[in-house]
Amino acid sequence: MPIIIPNDLPAMKTLDSEGIFVIPQSEAVRQDIRALQVVLLNLMPTKIETETQIARLLANSPLQVELTLLQTATHKAANTSEEHLLQFYKTFDQVKDRKFDGLIVTGAPVETLEFSEVDYWPELVSIFEWSRTNVHASLFICWGAQAALYHFHGVPKYRLVAKHSGVYKHRLLKPYAPVVRGIDDEFYVPVSRYTEVRKEDIEKIGVLEILSESPGAGLYLVHDRVRRRLYSFNHAEYDPDTLKREYERDLARGLNPAIPCNYYPDDDPTQPPIVRWRSHAWLLFANWLNYEVYQGFSRGV
Repeated sequence: MPIIIPNDLPAMKTLDSEGIFVIPQSEAVRQDIRALQVVLLNLMPTKIETETQIARLLANSPLQVELTLLQTATHKAANTSEEHLLQFYKTFDQVKDRKFDGLIVTGAPVETLEFSEVDYWPELVSIFEWSRTNVHASLFICWGAQAALYHFHGVPKYRLVAKHSGVYKHRLLKPYAPVVRGIDDEFYVPVSRYTEVRKEDIEKIGVLEILSESPGAGLYLVHDRVRRRLYSFNHAEYDPDTLKREYERDLARGLNPAIPCNYYPDDDPTQPPIVRWRSHAWLLFANWLNYEVYQGFSRGV
């Protein structure tokens, strides 16, 4: 089934060239189909890239999904044109009276700040609280997952000695949980972060279940099956060249970054990266839509 996105969104041309079934809102309104309503709170500075990545993965399902793009009103994006934001994005005030089947909150480049130091933190707290009653299932990614865990459960984040960057091997701990159904016992996922949430803090909270972790990068997927919240600390949604661009950006800034692990052939940055995570990404998002958003198996009914 197609994903429904705003008319003329730049992602449409990219996804159409990849053979992804996309229809604009102007055509969708003529259909007599109840599409799943998913709102994406995009906190990334590279908004067009991120919205394309998420839309691509949401489209890989037999379920029809209509995507609403959301931005914070209390932070002005510096890397995306005001025209793009005005045309395609809504603010919380514009959607707070609506109900959504799914909410996705992305990461953000504010990991090293305390949560309270983030300029849009009060607004984000309002969105988290709103999600309790207006959203059926939620997916939080990277810093978004850390922020949500801190808000809902008081789980702290910790600064890493060195940035985790690369494509890390992960292992599945709960293979029969519906949201990870069909995922291999071992698989790879891109990781790009300066902070972490620790296992011992999660294990203190009975409602939370660790579904997957990495021997090299720590926790990956944490699930609250009662409230239908999935916390993902890593980046299954990344494009093949996302880590490459981050690495080159950090080089240009003089940060002397380590070469992303398990990414370039023979750790040679002059070679094209190897994609090891594509199948996992498609399956994870399809499972989330099917079992969490649509069927609601996580409610235990």
